[in-house]
Amino acid sequence: MSDLNDVARRQLKIKSGVVKRLTKEQTLYRKEAEQQQRKLDKFIMDGAEGWDINNGVPNAQPAHRITQTRMMEEANKMIVDSANRLGKAAGELRDLIIEGKKNPVLASDEELLKAEEILEEAST
Repeated sequence: MSDLNDVARRQLKIKSGVVKRLTKEQTLYRKEAEQQQRKLDKFIMDGAEGWDINNGVPNAQPAHRITQTRMMEEANKMIVDSANRLGKAAGELRDLIIEGKKNPVLASDEELLKAEEILEEAST
């Protein structure tokens, strides 16, 4: 029985780490999208034409000339992707927590309590 508890603790720790990392990742992608939106808004406010907006900064190196609109699209895709991965990982962690609470040995375990906190943070 102790081996099963050790496996459950380990899975809680792993899944908690995944949810924590994906929460951080999604926050970073949201910040990046906000920065790209500000850049795009600045281009528009400065009177940039469609070509300037679509082709990035005119003086940029050709290899670095990534379009502002494409960068916004990419940032938004990453937000959706990370939200999907976070949702899946949070669901798996939630299931582990529910199973852990059924086990009297794990019900008050430190890893289970940490996992609950991480899941709560990811939900906000």
